[in-house]
Amino acid sequence: MLLIVGDSLSAGYGVTRERAWPSLLERRLASHAIKVRVVNASISGETSASGRARLPALLVRHRPRWVLIELGANDGLRGLSLESLRQSIEAMQRMVIDAGAWPILAGMKLPPNYGPGYAGGFEKIYAAPVPGGLLIPFLLEGVAGQPDLNQADGIHPNAEGHQRVLEHVWLTLEPLFMTSTQVEGKNQTVLDSQK
Repeated sequence: MLLIVGDSLSAGYGVTRERAWPSLLERRLASHAIKVRVVNASISGETSASGRARLPALLVRHRPRWVLIELGANDGLRGLSLESLRQSIEAMQRMVIDAGAWPILAGMKLPPNYGPGYAGGFEKIYAAPVPGGLLIPFLLEGVAGQPDLNQADGIHPNAEGHQRVLEHVWLTLEPLFMTSTQVEGKNQTVLDSQK
């Protein structure tokens, strides 16, 4: 099972939940006969601190194999402490590893109007995952700053933007999920037991 802990970018703000990229991912997995359930525990407005506070209960409740952490955009947009953000993101990844799961960190960037010091420091937090984790480079690659792929606020992807996010996320996740074996005589894929 893949648990997604994110903010409005993953909760599907402004689009139906079925058109948000996590739901599209679940359908993509099913179309490849990969039996991985996707639990989207994302909440609009979530910060890294609130996600960090929620994560232990989510890990106990869902016992995921993978946890995709998509948080920090709200911290950055509010100008919150970069050190607190770094600590929360690192702590969440360590919690996931300690729970026996595999952390996947979604990279984030800020608009250039936040200044090179703050925006640059923000981006460095997502330069690499903790040892044992995976990184999805900037989640909104090819979507951010594209008016035809975003809602009127210029921040949240529209339905077409979510489809583009899925394609970008899939580039990182497909090899992970394709580390699998075919079940003899059946048209389905079962993931092996290795991380």
